[in-house]
Amino acid sequence: MTFRLGAASKAKMAEGLVPDLVRCLNFAIEVTEQDFCVWEVKRSLERQAALLEAKATRTLDSHHIPDVQGWVHAVDAVPWIAGAPRWIEAPGLLVAKAMHRAVTKFDVPVTWGGVFDRLFASLDPTELDLEIDDYVARFRGRHGRKPLVDIWHFQVPR
Repeated sequence: MTFRLGAASKAKMAEGLVPDLVRCLNFAIEVTEQDFCVWEVKRSLERQAALLEAKATRTLDSHHIPDVQGWVHAVDAVPWIAGAPRWIEAPGLLVAKAMHRAVTKFDVPVTWGGVFDRLFASLDPTELDLEIDDYVARFRGRHGRKPLVDIWHFQVPR
């Protein structure tokens, strides 16, 4: 089945999302096994601070905050199930698998929120759950705590 990004997703992408991520999202929606929406692109510093306070992020230096030229270097893509966004891991990994195809096809240096310490293209798309487990183990070994795993998040360098 072929899916399409809806008007709300397209409007969010038009908030200044860098062209490489726009191209990846447009390709991913064509090849995905799981429908998805663009949940968040542009974020204010105030919203980022609120997310930090709520422990939904660990930084104020988010790639969702526009750079000096107004470009946003991050996107959150969430499974769209039964007419609504759903933060469910298994469908989220299907979205990530489609995004992996896109970043590999277009050679875009994406970092994925499921494994922040490796470029997304270097990961095995058929074993993303194991890639996450390996990342969690590496992070715990270095920092003594569990990382924030955000499988909905995709970012490129500023």
